[in-house]
Amino acid sequence: MATRESMDTLLQQCEDAIRFAQEQFESGRTQEHYNDNEYSNALQSLEAAYNDITQMAHSANSQQREQLHRMRLQLQQLQNQMIILPH
Repeated sequence: MATRESMDTLLQQCEDAIRFAQEQFESGRTQEHYNDNEYSNALQSLEAAYNDITQMAHSANSQQREQLHRMRLQLQQLQNQMIILPH
């Protein structure tokens, strides 16, 4: 079973990745990808967070898996929005 501390840490990392990606997404929409490196870094941080969630889910109980699933959906939704944003 995943510890509460490890879950809290992972969820905080995911929220940080989402916050950074949202900033880059908004910036990309208004400035038409003036800073592509930061945009790419944001996508990579979302992907890394997604992979971490997948690994944590293997040792999580059912309640933790549900939390991880909801976070995974948020990550995927933002990742999809960022990918389809025209350059």
